[in-house]
Amino acid sequence: MRMSSIRRTCAALAAVTSLALAATACGGTTKEDVKDEGGKAATAGKADPNAETKKGLTVGFLPKQVNNPYFTVADKGGEKALKELGSSYKEVGTSSGTDTAGQVSYVNTLTQQQVDAIAVSAQDPGALCTALKQAMKNDIKVVTYDSDTNPECRNAFISQASADDIGRTQVQQLAEQIGNKGEIAILSAAQTATNQNAWIEIMKDELKDPKYKDIKLVKVAYGDDDAQKSFQQTQGLLQEHPNLKGIISPTTVGIKAAAQYLSGSKYKGKVKLTGLGTPNDMRKYVKNGTVEAFELWDPAKLGELAARTAVALSSGQITGKEGETFKAGAMGEYTIGKDGVIDLGKPTVFTADNVDQFDF
Repeated sequence: MRMSSIRRTCAALAAVTSLALAATACGGTTKEDVKDEGGKAATAGKADPNAETKKGLTVGFLPKQVNNPYFTVADKGGEKALKELGSSYKEVGTSSGTDTAGQVSYVNTLTQQQVDAIAVSAQDPGALCTALKQAMKNDIKVVTYDSDTNPECRNAFISQASADDIGRTQVQQLAEQIGNKGEIAILSAAQTATNQNAWIEIMKDELKDPKYKDIKLVKVAYGDDDAQKSFQQTQGLLQEHPNLKGIISPTTVGIKAAAQYLSGSKYKGKVKLTGLGTPNDMRKYVKNGTVEAFELWDPAKLGELAARTAVALSSGQITGKEGETFKAGAMGEYTIGKDGVIDLGKPTVFTADNVDQFDF
């Protein structure tokens, strides 16, 4: 066993940075331990919140898609945190948001390179599991961020915010903008995206409330986090549903593409658009009247929290057990929730009144 494996323990991290992450397994987890958990994150050992933060670690970041502006910001947040903590950062990944085979290959490569931890945003909840379990068997800590795997396939998950908050607030925003009446659609990313599907289910549940009885969800479209396809899907939605009153796009690529289409069409200002976007991408569309309000968390904080959690797991400060708490540097204290999930916090709503106060 290599020295990095020996020195990795399973305890609580003192530094976690923002957004949401869930910690599950711990230092002594084996393939058999994971299997015995029956789908729940495995934990082993005992957390030592006072354990020294290890330096000189290597954490590999594997975003859902490289060169995606959202993940670029998130991963830079992780890189900054690791530098502050005295450890090293490396990023690998595919240029496609739906290349699960590519993600598996990169997990295997990071395992062969014997990194200390992997922070991954999964394109599919199950596709990476065999590779990630092998990494964990080699005492590599696995943290998912933004989009989770099945809980038994990682040590912790950093969640952008609670899925409930994200799903319900987007419906509430759009409903207010269309006067609680009319046809609406959802423009998502990939059909397999864990986070997208969780949010969409909550949106559907929110729409069951009697106050939305005059709102009808007519279609869920998928743009695969590809700008051109998302643009075309927006165009298709409006051709297929000429009475459409609003669109929710819970993906930064999708909402930007939809706003781009709407802003140059006869639907500008008539078909409402909300969802999850970055202030820098959406600023001009808010200012030109295409979009009234949208929301997001700070992706840099998400990446920071993922990095700090990875170091904390590797240092033995946390094991990923529900109820453990840890300090995430200047971000403050976080509590690990069920199945090793850590919520970053509530999303921020951006409008013309505050969008210029943010730069990401």
